[in-house]
Amino acid sequence: MTDVTGAPADVLHTLFHSDQGGHEQVVLCQDRASGLKAVIAIHSTALGPALGGTRFYPYASEQEAVADALNLARGMSYKNALAGLDHGGGKAVIIGDPEQIKSEELLLAYGRFVASLGGRYVTACDVGTYVADMDVVARECRWTTGRSPENGGAGDSSVLTAFGVFQGMRASAQHLWGDPTLRGRRVGVSGVGKVGHHLVDHLRADGAEVVITDVRAESVRRILDRHPSGVTAVADTDTLIRTEGLDIYAPCALGGALNDDTVPVLTARIVCGAANNQLAHPGVEKDLADRGILYAPDYVVNAGGVIQVADELHGFDFDRCKAKATKIFDTTLAIFARAKQDGIPPAAAADRIAEQRMAEARGH
Repeated sequence: MTDVTGAPADVLHTLFHSDQGGHEQVVLCQDRASGLKAVIAIHSTALGPALGGTRFYPYASEQEAVADALNLARGMSYKNALAGLDHGGGKAVIIGDPEQIKSEELLLAYGRFVASLGGRYVTACDVGTYVADMDVVARECRWTTGRSPENGGAGDSSVLTAFGVFQGMRASAQHLWGDPTLRGRRVGVSGVGKVGHHLVDHLRADGAEVVITDVRAESVRRILDRHPSGVTAVADTDTLIRTEGLDIYAPCALGGALNDDTVPVLTARIVCGAANNQLAHPGVEKDLADRGILYAPDYVVNAGGVIQVADELHGFDFDRCKAKATKIFDTTLAIFARAKQDGIPPAAAADRIAEQRMAEARGH
């Protein structure tokens, strides 16, 4: 079913009528010469210009791409609010396999579309895009972060993303076990790519035993070569989440990791990872709570990267960013305390705190 524009009607219903909507602006972008098809979603500018990365992914359909952009943009509003940034939430997705269609021409065309928004949306890296790509986009658009140091940027934001997730894990351990150290704990990391491999470094340095998995064999091999002891690998995520003796599960790949199939079989007592949109649908957070599993909301603990790219707009200072990312520990503890006080899951408590900050910025 489509509307008068030919767009899927359910996408427009999501945008204008559902609780998952409420976005200020959605831009559909096309440049046939380069093959660019992209969606830019701006959820909120209440706290400032919308800030969020560019995902380059071979979606099964345009409808799926729009839905992902809407969900991710909304998540960025909440993430930026809880990170204490003066930014609203936005996200862009480029449709297609980056290994097949990514080109300089396409990235420059994308940069022109972002620039046409006049600063309402500030872009950065996400799945499928890298620092080198942002350097190209920045040639057409000054509202681009995540650039290389050679081009006035901060470089790879995955370093502080992993550091922030590690702080969230420490806070979770403090809340559940009364001690922030992960020494002697067994942590399962699903996805050891851009962020996950840095997270493993932090975990091993703190004395944790780590179990890893990744769809890319070379990513697993890199970790095992780097950490010849204290790290083991399993075949897949399904095996990982069922591993006996797991204390913490860290989903660090794509979203939807916590769903009706995975939650009932989780062995870990804590879920704290870098992936965006880990809850497959509303209600999963209650399922986790009912099983006695402590969930550290993804958009809270993975905010280190956005803290870094936001700082780039003001002249990047790594130490200043790391100090802000360290505060993820305190923010996570505050969310657990609010959840306990209100008798709600941590994900709902985090939403309430973020919504309160955005409402105050709007003046109501």
